[in-house]
Order: sequence, then structure tokens, then C-alpha cells
Amino acid sequence: MSRAFVFPGQGAQVTGMGRALAEAYPAAMAVFDEVDEALGEKLSALIWEGSQEDLTLTRNAQPALMATSIAAMRALEAEGITVGTAAFVAGHSLGEYSALCAAGALSLADTARLLRLRGTAMQDAVPVGAGAMAALLGLDFEGATAVAKEAAQGAVCQAANDNDPAQVVVSGDRAAVERAVEIAKAKGAKRAILLPVSAPFHCALMGPAAVAMADALSHVHISEPAVPVVTNVTAHDVTDPATIRSLLVEQVTGSVRWRESVEFMAAKGVTEFWEVGAGKALSGMIRRIAREAETRAIGTPEDIAAAKG
Repeated sequence: MSRAFVFPGQGAQVTGMGRALAEAYPAAMAVFDEVDEALGEKLSALIWEGSQEDLTLTRNAQPALMATSIAAMRALEAEGITVGTAAFVAGHSLGEYSALCAAGALSLADTARLLRLRGTAMQDAVPVGAGAMAALLGLDFEGATAVAKEAAQGAVCQAANDNDPAQVVVSGDRAAVERAVEIAKAKGAKRAILLPVSAPFHCALMGPAAVAMADALSHVHISEPAVPVVTNVTAHDVTDPATIRSLLVEQVTGSVRWRESVEFMAAKGVTEFWEVGAGKALSGMIRRIAREAETRAIGTPEDIAAAKG
């Protein structure tokens, strides 16, 4: 059976995540220690003992989720299940950085610092309350894109996340996104709801954050990944470091093509998707995209024991 390791994005964070892994596996604890050192603060204390509100702040959530994913990956590797056993790696938004780190393209310290910068830059790109995101359920990507276009009316409103066949997230100026919610309902969406996010990710309003990331990434070494990375921007596999660098910049304002990414991996023969890190959101999406595929969440020592089989 062909396997892919996939890594979650923002929204999966929960206080206490990864703690049991760190207590059970020295290699997992070492990840949290290295991230703390790279950031010059005890992010691990915030992850394990802080408030959900503080953890959910974008500048914290992004490196925290990556640290939890890489800790889970290191625990798997301690049991002999290495990244090299996968045909592909992929991640949802910030999860793409986790995928690149897991595959050895980025060092753990660089990944932590990049995600702290990315989270801060994305938060700072738009004044709080000026932007919004909304999930349109029951519309496909083409339908949601048409809704976003109609709602824009000269403002920014874009399809930001193509999550699965019946869940697309739109992002942009608050008034335009609010219009999109009403238009989507009128066009037969099962539900259209504003999301509790702090900024309008993956749309043109993130331009300043893309500039900040382009500068930061220009100073970071990127190696060829041990296994191909299926990227958000292309929904295809990439191994060339220069291409990875430019796609990470493009990703800030571009759509997360998750549905197409999973379809691509399934078409290439992937039959097992292992969601490495916090939560099970990606597993739910994958089951709606590739109905024949098996999914497995890897976030606790119990999950790893089951995976060893």
C-alpha cells in the first residue's frame, strides 16, 4: 500500500497537544526543546499549559502546530516508520512547512522561525476586523469562485481554501465576505458561515506578508526533500529547492488547493493518508475526496502503537 504523510493547518491547535508524545519519546521532547531555543521563548509551556486563546493567536499557532507535527513524526521514526516510507508529503497551509521540515528540506529551527514570522506578518497585513473568511458548505470550487466574484464588487473576495468537494473557504474584505455568505445561501449552499479567524488568509490582502516571507526565505537554506512534496499552489509534486522557495511565497496569497492535492496523490496510487500532528480535520476532508483511501491520525503514543500494528 502506498502512503502519504499529511500535516494539519491552523484550527487544529488545542492546549496540551503533543505533551504525551514528548513524555513518551525523547525524540519528540527534543523537537519542542529545539523550537523553544530557536524562538528564544518557552513555546512548549504555552502549548501545554497556556490558554487556548493565546495558543490560537496566529503567531503562536503556526509554530506550535508545526512543532507538534514534527514531534509526532520523530516519534514515528523512533519506531522505525520513517518519512522515506511515504510516496509523498503534503500539508494544509502552514502544514506545508511541517511537510518540508519532515522531509528534510527545511531545518527545524528555520521552520520555527519562518512560521513565527509568517504568523506575525499575516496577522499584521490587515487591520483586525477589516478582513474575514467564510466557509461555504455544499458548493463546489467553481460555484464558490463564482460567488466570490459576484460578492467582490471592487473589493477583495477570493476562494482561499478548496478543502473538499463540498467545502470551500472564501477570504477577503469583511463586507465582501459577508456579501458572499448571503449570495451563497441564495445559490443553494447548505451552510455559509463566517469563521473565527484573526485575518483573511490566502487572498490578495496578504500581499505585505508575501513580501516579508520572500525576504525571509531568501536567507534560508532549502534542501531537496527526501520525498516529493505536493504543494498547495500547484497541487502537484515538487522537489526542486528554488521552486519550493518561490511557491512558499506564492502560497501566502494563493489558494490552498487541498482537494486537488489529495486527488493527485490518490491518482498516483496513494491508498493511505496519515495525518501527523494535532486533530483529524484533514482525515475528514480526505475521506470526502478519496473515498477508497484509508486515513489514520497520528497525534498520541496510542496512535503510534496502533500504527506499528
